[in-house]
Amino acid sequence: MVSRIEENLGTYPKKISADAGYFSEDNIAFLQQREIEAFIPPDKIRHSVLSSPSPRGRIPKNISLKDHMRRRLQTIRGKTIYGKRKETVEPVFGQTKEGRGFRQFLLRGVEKVKAEWQLICMTHNLLKLYRWKTAKSLM
Repeated sequence: MVSRIEENLGTYPKKISADAGYFSEDNIAFLQQREIEAFIPPDKIRHSVLSSPSPRGRIPKNISLKDHMRRRLQTIRGKTIYGKRKETVEPVFGQTKEGRGFRQFLLRGVEKVKAEWQLICMTHNLLKLYRWKTAKSLM
C-alpha cells in the first residue's frame, strides 16, 4: 500500500498507522528504509481495556522491535496518532458492515473480489455525496 501511495502522490507519507495484522519486522524495516514513522501495534489493541500511563523518557535502544512499538504506542503522541484511525478509517468499515449489511463477498477469485470491493467503495462514496447534497439543500 505504501508503494501505491507513492505511485499516486509521488511521495511517501511521513507516518503510517495500521492495525496489528500489518505488524512484521519486514514491514517495519520497509517503512524505516523510507523514513516513514510506523504506528503499528504488534498485538491486537482492545478498545475496552484501559491503557497504561504514558511512559517517560527516551525509548531504550536495547529493547525488541515489538517492545519498542508497544512503548511508542503508549506515549501521548502515539495514542493520538493511532487514535485517528477511529475517526478516519474504521467508520467506513462499520458503515459498510453494519449500515449496509456487507459481511462477505459474493464472488470468488482475486479479480472478482477486487471488482466487488471497488463497487462497494464507490457506492459508499456516492451515498456520502448524496447525503451531503441532500443535507445542504435542506439548509
